[in-house]
Amino acid sequence: MTDQQLVGYVQSSTSENITTIEFFHPQSNSLPGKILEKIAEEIHNAGSNKDSNVIVLKSAGNKTFCAGASFDELLQITNEEEGLKFFSGFAKVINAIRVSPKLVIARIQGKCVGGGVGLAAAADYAIALDTAEIKLSELAVGIGPFVVGPAVERKMGKSAFSALAIDATSWRNASFAMNNGLFAEVYATIEEVDAAVLKLATTLANSSPEAMKELKTIFWKGTENWDQLLIERAGISGKLILSDFSRNAIEKFKAK
Repeated sequence: MTDQQLVGYVQSSTSENITTIEFFHPQSNSLPGKILEKIAEEIHNAGSNKDSNVIVLKSAGNKTFCAGASFDELLQITNEEEGLKFFSGFAKVINAIRVSPKLVIARIQGKCVGGGVGLAAAADYAIALDTAEIKLSELAVGIGPFVVGPAVERKMGKSAFSALAIDATSWRNASFAMNNGLFAEVYATIEEVDAAVLKLATTLANSSPEAMKELKTIFWKGTENWDQLLIERAGISGKLILSDFSRNAIEKFKAK
């Protein structure tokens, strides 16, 4: 097994004005701090790349799109400062997508948990497999979807966001995600998903960069305070993760 397979990776490539950013972690594409930092960095890079007109965000493998925060890393947090730093990683990725002048398409090939739902919600357009279930599991481990919450609520509305946040142990299917605005398109096979992603990405790659930039500004109007808001939310999670409840709950999840 290679070092990348052991610790995960983020890879970025640009071809025909399409930048594809792929992330991987051996624990169901969970997100430790270094991977979060690298995803945000690559989104910023693509945003300033004159050879790129659109971004495709995807994960490796054919099962889970993203399992959210890395449990191993959560258990290593020993104080509020470390907690703030870790959860700020999710804030940085969401804000990188928000401020990027390029539209971001998310390819959702499998389940989305916690921060994975946040990534899907932050993307400007999500194309998913019909087996891609979603769950905001944070409350079950003693925290809450505080950082990803604004992105999920913006995309799905307060009612759907509240339902997901409160019922933290139940999966919702792709139809629920599509009917509530998280997924824009849902397909029965991964081949259809990839074809739809390529078709849209190619169309956008040949569209006006200036027009898409202006459209994106309109889409995200009202979120100008998120640089501060999401960091404040990260502080809430960073404090709660230190509780005995959270420690015990994470240990139980890891033991399953």
